[in-house]
Amino acid sequence: MNRLPSPLVVTLTAAIATSSTFADEDRISPEDFVVHPQVAGTLNVIDAWIDGIRDYEKVPGISAGIVYDDTLIWSEGYGFSNLESERPADAETIYSICSISKLFTSIGIMQQRDAGRLRLSDRVSEHLDWFDIEEDHQEYGPPTIEGLLTHSSGLPRESWGAYWNAPDFPFPTREEMIRQLSEQQTLYPAHSIFQYSNLALTLAGEIVQETSGTDYQEYIQSQILDPLKLEDTRTYYPEDMRGQQLAIGYTGLDRRGIREPVNPFFTRAITPAAGFTSTVNDLGRFAIWQFATLDGEENDILERNTLREMQRVHWVDPDFDTTWGLGFSSRKIDGDTAVGHGGGCPGYITQFVLMPRYRIATIVLTNAGDGPANNTAVNMIKQMRTAVRTAKRPFRGETPDYSAYEGNYAGPPWGGETAVRQKGDRLILLDLPSYDLKAAQTKLKHVEGDVFVRLTDDNEEREQWVFTMGENSKASKVLRHGFEMYRLD
Repeated sequence: MNRLPSPLVVTLTAAIATSSTFADEDRISPEDFVVHPQVAGTLNVIDAWIDGIRDYEKVPGISAGIVYDDTLIWSEGYGFSNLESERPADAETIYSICSISKLFTSIGIMQQRDAGRLRLSDRVSEHLDWFDIEEDHQEYGPPTIEGLLTHSSGLPRESWGAYWNAPDFPFPTREEMIRQLSEQQTLYPAHSIFQYSNLALTLAGEIVQETSGTDYQEYIQSQILDPLKLEDTRTYYPEDMRGQQLAIGYTGLDRRGIREPVNPFFTRAITPAAGFTSTVNDLGRFAIWQFATLDGEENDILERNTLREMQRVHWVDPDFDTTWGLGFSSRKIDGDTAVGHGGGCPGYITQFVLMPRYRIATIVLTNAGDGPANNTAVNMIKQMRTAVRTAKRPFRGETPDYSAYEGNYAGPPWGGETAVRQKGDRLILLDLPSYDLKAAQTKLKHVEGDVFVRLTDDNEEREQWVFTMGENSKASKVLRHGFEMYRLD
């Protein structure tokens, strides 16, 4: 295993809270937040959990980060961006972010809308005179720009052709995409059903190019990436950096337990939907800009209310389970609104999640075709939401030093591990591997000496856990119910 901390502090002026965030008197500075005993413990638990995911699922590399307010408060790299050279993954490692690209394209559309060059209700054909797809459900109306951003346009998921397939990934050129469009037909009536569509966001990028009079990639660079100082975010796959700062993508794990490197790919016409590359550090800046914009402190790229508009639900599927904003995924996670986007490209799975109310965001980038980015990012943001709530209250108890007991323990011949980490005045037992980070945690309360007792969710005391100290002043094993587990690290 390999873990490299890569802290980044990005400062923007703290802003007056809006109705979407905590009241000003509830705010805590990132500096105070990160040293709160419960928060520090939460970060340690997240670190141990992701480390276990990486090893047990044999993910080549994972880069992860957490934003709170105006700071990327935590970032870690696990494993390698290049298995052959064993180049460590970290917060500066570049990954294909695939469909997270759609957020930048959608921002471009909204910039053009705010400039008066288009309306969301405009028909796609009003801006693209070559848009001549066969519309099988004309009585429902034509695809609109809003339909593109909410995936409710009725368009097919893809342009024509099997360009997601190895080994060559033959993405269409712009000319091929336009020509093939006339041979395609809509799947559903417009404005009737959710159908995720790379073709839709590709067309959105074409509309940005048409209304701005600027090449799409040049526009995104000058109007979004440069102002945000996202120096490691690109609208293309930088092949010359592959195996160095750019992580090599690997296949999903096959039944032999093997992963293979995936060839480079070039998204060509599909770039507005899936072509960008970025890092944890840059996506952290992207999240920080969003929080500042929502607070009214940043308006050079988007107006505050425009970003709010994008992050609100604009589409609800007839099943009431699928919801979407303007470009942004907008959903509930345990009752709180979360926005963002995930990405999946050949050899890379990524996730970017924000909870604006709490001013927290999580970023997970992986270089595996089956990388656990979504589950990891969602579990992280659930834990950090609890941490924000907890950190509003000063820690009342003493903070003893239980570092001697921290470590990973296992008891052969049984599989798995138990990671022991301190959170506040408790020890946390963390089952590894585990899918649900909250369910995997158990609390231990100190009794005396090296003796602890397990607590239920209702804080009722149960069996004892008795540690034995080794020669290095760290626990060497722990006994519970006549079963011993031995320290692994």
